[in-house]
Amino acid sequence: MRALIQRVSEASVTIDYKVKSYINSGLLVFLGIEDEDTDDDILWLSAKISKLRIFNDENDVMNKSVIDVDGDIIVVSQFTLHAGTKKGNRPTYIKASKPDFAIPMYDKFVTQLQDDVKKEIGTGEFGADMKVALINDGPVTIWIDSKNKE
Repeated sequence: MRALIQRVSEASVTIDYKVKSYINSGLLVFLGIEDEDTDDDILWLSAKISKLRIFNDENDVMNKSVIDVDGDIIVVSQFTLHAGTKKGNRPTYIKASKPDFAIPMYDKFVTQLQDDVKKEIGTGEFGADMKVALINDGPVTIWIDSKNKE
């Protein structure tokens, strides 16, 4: 399971010209799922994201989590996070899960993250043509892969 996390001062997801999710200060999380992902990946990644200290404290040091600052979160499914670019110029997405596996895992992840941060999480819509807008705050962008726990 891969996540690209961006600290944002605002973000939104629009589908068919209708805003599905909108947040002010918080995190925009792009989530990529592969067939090898398990419930353990969900638990680990959700805990990591909810406790990630990337918000400034009173001394302007990144020392607070999204929970500490009462920030909001949007999670957007993003199969292209598993793009393979080793050969040629056209990426392959063979490692990305198909919807029958990915949708339940995505839903479980959103539910787990809601439980961890104790608040409602905004989402995109799996498989939809989404327009994602954001203002990256910092900029702060973090890449996490549950298969590479450094």
